[in-house]
Amino acid sequence: MSLHVEVTGRGEPLVMLHGWGMHGGILGEVITTLANDFEVHNVDLPGHGLSSGKRECGASISSLGVESVHASPFSLDTIVTELSAQFPGPVSLLGWSLGGIIAQHWAAREPEKIKRLVLVASTPCFTERDDWSCAMPRETLAQFAAELEQNHAATLRRFLALQVRGSEGERELLLDLRASLFSRGEPQLAALRGGLNILRDADLRDGLKQIKSPTLLIAGERDKLTPPQASYYLAQTLPHARMVEIAAAAHAPFLSHPQIFNEHLKSFLHERI
Repeated sequence: MSLHVEVTGRGEPLVMLHGWGMHGGILGEVITTLANDFEVHNVDLPGHGLSSGKRECGASISSLGVESVHASPFSLDTIVTELSAQFPGPVSLLGWSLGGIIAQHWAAREPEKIKRLVLVASTPCFTERDDWSCAMPRETLAQFAAELEQNHAATLRRFLALQVRGSEGERELLLDLRASLFSRGEPQLAALRGGLNILRDADLRDGLKQIKSPTLLIAGERDKLTPPQASYYLAQTLPHARMVEIAAAAHAPFLSHPQIFNEHLKSFLHERI
C-alpha cells in the first residue's frame, strides 16, 4: 500500500482523513488555519487523490509506503495498519465522514496512539440496522454501489449533492465540491468499492468504550448522510466526548461554516490534557 501525505506547518502532529470518493485537498482551508500551531499530515486515503498512483514534486510532499495500493484491499484493518505504521508516535486525529469511521477504528484498536480525536459528520454505523435508525437505508447504499459500476463519475457527483443538500449556501458549495472532485486525479474504482463496503458493513458501536482519547464531535444540523443523532450517540457513549452541532450546516460544515467550525476545532486542540 502507498499513501500520499502532504505535510504542512510545525508543532504537534495532527493527522487528517477525508471522506469517500474525495481527497485530502478538500480539507485545505482547515489546514491553513491549523498550520501555525500543528504539523498537519493530510492523507490521501488508498486509491484516492495522489495515493491512486500519481505523484507531484514539492518539498512539502512525502509519499509513504513502498507497495502499490493494488496489493492490499481497501478495508478498515488494512488502512489502519498502514496509518499506524506511518505514524508510530501519539498523534491527534481528525476524520471526516468515512475518514471518521477509519479514525474511530484506529482509536479503538490502538487507543495509546491517539492523543485527541475529532470526528466530523461521522457515525459508528453508516447504514440502518434493526436497532439503528439514524443512518442511510441499506437499499440506498446498494443503489449507489450498482450505479458505481455503470458510471463512477456520475455516482460521485450525485454523492456530492447529498453532502450539501439543505445546507446554507448549498448551490455554491456544490459547485466548489464538483470543481475539486478530480483535482488530484480520479479515485480507483477498487478503492471506491472498498469504501462503500466499509460504509455498508462497519458497525463500531461495540468498540467505542475502547476509545480513551478526548473527543470532539462536530455535526451539521441538516446532514442527510450522517444525521446529528449519530454524533449525539457518540457523545453519550464515548468516555471523554463533547458535541457541537452547527446550525444550517449539512455534511461538510468545515466548508459551509468555516469560521465557527475552526473556532471550535482550534479551541479543542489547544486544550491541555
